[in-house]
Amino acid sequence: MTTKTTETLATAEAAATGITPTSTRSPHPTTEGAHATTGNPPDDHAYVHGYSPAEARRLGDQADTLAELLHAGTAYPPGSRVLEAGCGVGAQTVHLLASSPGAELTAADLSADSLGQARARVAAQAPGARVTWHHGDLHELPFADDSFDHLFVCFVLEHLADPSAALAALRRVLRPGGTITVIEGDHGSTLFHPDSAAARATVDHLVRLQADAGGDALLGRRLHPLLADVGFRDVAVRPLTVSVDDSRPALVEGFTRRTFVAMVESVRADALAAGLTTAAAFDRGVADLRRTAEEGGTFHYTFFKAVGVNP
Repeated sequence: MTTKTTETLATAEAAATGITPTSTRSPHPTTEGAHATTGNPPDDHAYVHGYSPAEARRLGDQADTLAELLHAGTAYPPGSRVLEAGCGVGAQTVHLLASSPGAELTAADLSADSLGQARARVAAQAPGARVTWHHGDLHELPFADDSFDHLFVCFVLEHLADPSAALAALRRVLRPGGTITVIEGDHGSTLFHPDSAAARATVDHLVRLQADAGGDALLGRRLHPLLADVGFRDVAVRPLTVSVDDSRPALVEGFTRRTFVAMVESVRADALAAGLTTAAAFDRGVADLRRTAEEGGTFHYTFFKAVGVNP
């Protein structure tokens, strides 16, 4: 069965909820530990924010705060085979399960430590959920061609040196007519009041560090050409803007303070070690970012959500 395609993201997502599996093959075997690596990923898959408990908390805060925004319109029918590529600590996994309780979800990640945290998070928040866990590299997935009906990729491509290669590897395991949903941020979309050159410079340090690690913190703006060039069709991208001011205290705390400012703070040591700034300048930038979460301050950030179809 193929999906009826359209030129709008909203219709593409609605169509996705009506897709039924074309294969009756049994659920994917559990392949956790299929690759020899254990613990954190190797250096050639650098994650600029690190793998600390604080980062795990930040990812959870981000996912919970933005669930309504990021997951709106994303729901998969019962029995559909869904791959979440790069599930990390399971922060997005629990929201996928909540919106698609009958789907057969496979959650994959390169970090065994992160997968352990993801399993614990799902056990606590979605006991009894149907999840298969896979430990390994998304470039080397052991699944047969056309194994999945849908792919979900959130905050992953920005950390990869060659996102096109990753998308091509993922497309192989997606059946014809299946959909891919990709969500990425773009640090160049950051706007705030009061404006501050020091704060903007501090955000730029994070962008530079991510580039030095082989990633792209500005990838959100590239989603359409990335998916189209790999061969996905009917690609539609929608901007999802978070606009925060003191009339929205939950977002002030959950997004400005505990997601974005915490993310910037996490690279302080790396920025200093790389000689990008001084301690005083970095701390001034962070202080000015915190000021945007106080009375009279505003903070704005845009995520980009793309949906495409495998022809």
